[in-house]
Amino acid sequence: MIAKSLFFLTSLFLLILAPGALAQDSSAIDRRVETMLAALTLEQKIDLLGGENEMFTKAQPAIGLPRLKMSDGPMGVRTWGPTTGYAAGIGLAASWDTELAKQVGSGLGQDARARGVSFLLGPGVNIYRAPMNGRNFEYMGEDPYLAGRIATAYIQGVQSQGVIATVKHYAANNSEFDRHNSNSVVDERTLREIYLPAFETAVKEGHVGAVMDSYNFLNGEHATQNSFLNNQVLKKEWGFRGILMSDWWATYDGVAAANNGLDLEMPSGQHMNRETLLPAVREGKISETAIDDKVRRILRTALEFGLVDRDQTDLGISVYSQRSRAIALESAEKGAVLLKNEGNLLPLDAHKLHTIAVIGPDAWPAVVTAGGSAEVTAFNPVSILTGLSDALADANVTVTYNRGLKTLETVFGEAAFSTDAEGKQAGLKQEDFASGDFSAAPDKVSTVSGVNGFGPWRWGPPPAIKGIRWTGYYIPRKSGKQRFILAGMGRDDYKLYLNNSLVLEESSPEGQVPHAYDADFSASQPVAIRLDYKPGIEGITLGFGATAVDDLLEPQAVKLAAKADVVVLCAGYSPQTESEGQDRLWQLPTGQDELIKAVLDANPRTIVLVTSGGGVDTNQWLDRTPALLQTWYAGQEGGRAVAHILLGQVNPSAKLPISYERHLEDNPAYKNYYARPGTNDIHYDEGIFVGYRYYDKSETKPLFPFGFGLSYTTFAFSNLIVTPAETSANGPVTLSFDVRNTGARGGAEVAQVYVGDPSATVQRPVKELKGFVRVELKPGETRRVSVVLDQRSLAWWDVTGKSWKVDPGRFTVYVGDSSANVPLQADFTVR
Repeated sequence: MIAKSLFFLTSLFLLILAPGALAQDSSAIDRRVETMLAALTLEQKIDLLGGENEMFTKAQPAIGLPRLKMSDGPMGVRTWGPTTGYAAGIGLAASWDTELAKQVGSGLGQDARARGVSFLLGPGVNIYRAPMNGRNFEYMGEDPYLAGRIATAYIQGVQSQGVIATVKHYAANNSEFDRHNSNSVVDERTLREIYLPAFETAVKEGHVGAVMDSYNFLNGEHATQNSFLNNQVLKKEWGFRGILMSDWWATYDGVAAANNGLDLEMPSGQHMNRETLLPAVREGKISETAIDDKVRRILRTALEFGLVDRDQTDLGISVYSQRSRAIALESAEKGAVLLKNEGNLLPLDAHKLHTIAVIGPDAWPAVVTAGGSAEVTAFNPVSILTGLSDALADANVTVTYNRGLKTLETVFGEAAFSTDAEGKQAGLKQEDFASGDFSAAPDKVSTVSGVNGFGPWRWGPPPAIKGIRWTGYYIPRKSGKQRFILAGMGRDDYKLYLNNSLVLEESSPEGQVPHAYDADFSASQPVAIRLDYKPGIEGITLGFGATAVDDLLEPQAVKLAAKADVVVLCAGYSPQTESEGQDRLWQLPTGQDELIKAVLDANPRTIVLVTSGGGVDTNQWLDRTPALLQTWYAGQEGGRAVAHILLGQVNPSAKLPISYERHLEDNPAYKNYYARPGTNDIHYDEGIFVGYRYYDKSETKPLFPFGFGLSYTTFAFSNLIVTPAETSANGPVTLSFDVRNTGARGGAEVAQVYVGDPSATVQRPVKELKGFVRVELKPGETRRVSVVLDQRSLAWWDVTGKSWKVDPGRFTVYVGDSSANVPLQADFTVR
């Protein structure tokens, strides 16, 4: 406790002394901005509206403005070498801990200062709409109130260190598939109540220094040139005074972007440049006043954060920080959600164990993050295998390990193909087409051993070959279910035919994950193969293999499981299977379901750990699994955090920031998640009924509800009082209630407050989250908790009146530990 107290006081001291926007004299800054602006020519002003060298704004020496350095976030200062890797955004949201979010932000801010970084490109606050979105792991769940509270604390932490936080991706960027072309069709009420509030809170309460526009269209207009989003809502209604920047290569029309709110095009001025904007100003298509406003924002933000008057690199801050490492550990510990614990299998008692088998593809090496611009190279990533082994070093417990599954690269390399049906010549016939037109004659014909180009992400150059066709035969070694696996990277396009029938097809304009097709074949029965492939600009990245499903498993894994006292099975995704630029599958990566079932058959005392950015399909094995821990992407300290939780050194306290589906079809966005055929339009037909808002009004219920999470102790709620019992629309209304630890261990409970409006004049959710408090309690301890509701807590967006509206009548407040368990309820009246 002494060490924790010192850590907190040191952190608080750093926050108080840290440079930042609030320490500056705004009137003096404004005068200085006008002086600097007056010294610039129109050409120089326009130059400042585009970045350079991928991660920098442009300098303007004539006015003393340095170029400012950026870094990808939001889980670490990614762009400039190894760094501290914190828990992913969804894990941070699962902590429901705003103080922790502020500490993570502060750690990131210091990590940025040590590297000379002035803009951190995070946090991400796009709403979790469905589990397939490849960037869900970066974001903060399905509820806008929770996301806004966690993001605002994170922003305050980052900016307390004199570093500009960048909230993204504005707005309605809720899938990665075809993100440059997809058009999110969202009605205004749904936008205002679900998809914009986290951004609004970041601006109004977090005073975020930068906002990043997204790639997608919103209601027919790209975000970077969407006047409703940028001019009307962000700058006029919310009063945003900072910098509105584009996502990288998300600007499509320089004049439209300049007129409709974009201030800074990244990573370069490809569209907002002298060649485009100078003629537009002269012809009256853009006013110089609009250009001046953009430059003012850039100059003002740089001055407010002290970036003009100090060296951006703080030589007094360590690049590798024990403080940051401690925060990273806490973020991993507080973010892991215990979803199942039958028979109190957890926590494990090391004194009663002889052998633990650690099995699974995510056991080692450490899976710090998913892929894309949030992926970090951590200094000392701790795997689950390493974390458990270290924690049990003095306990006389043997820790065994097996990956459990062959890697995809191994499957691709071992695949037994033949150019003839008799199996006399190994390999596949390869035909290269320079034009990519498979109806033309091939430009080259050869025989290859297989298709094994899959591997880590890499950039071009674009291949000279535009199309490749492989033909031949797969001859099974044994009878039974055979699995055909295809894995590409980037913008690959392929079609797989078995015995002249199309079985797998990928025509993805942006990214993809491995896909598999199963079919029963007899041993030695030749299966005719044709694989047509069009590589993307990243190069030839395709891998293809076929194997008996049983042969995917490592036999030694089952043997280790059978001999162990308990098994820790580490399943989930990785940067190759969950990433920016591509959506992922709801099913676990190929072979993992079979592995889990085989291990459970061998040892029913199996704890399943899931690494993912959201919900996964558990239908094949959950009913037989006694313990399930959702770790998300836990950052570099994930292995230590898991060990502390499994061994009872840390009592799990996290709660789901999402609703966990039983079946993918149960998700309210399931039918509308992708664009309608023949269009790029994604219709958000579920409206405001996202996540628990939908399940509350439906007969369909989730597997695990929003806000749910188990502990090694128990809690009770009582004595709810609402004051006043009758109020005006402006409130405030105060709720007070008791939370008691009724178990034998100390722990933390998250008391969740929901508000329902049964007398509303429009359709509203049964209840909506409007407050929460994380409470640490000793065994038997009771604490009185208070939550204050304001006018916004009661309001809905009136599209006709263009304002937030509170209907008079009865309101109901609900208090509990999840959206599905609210034992305390009380009413009050709004006059």
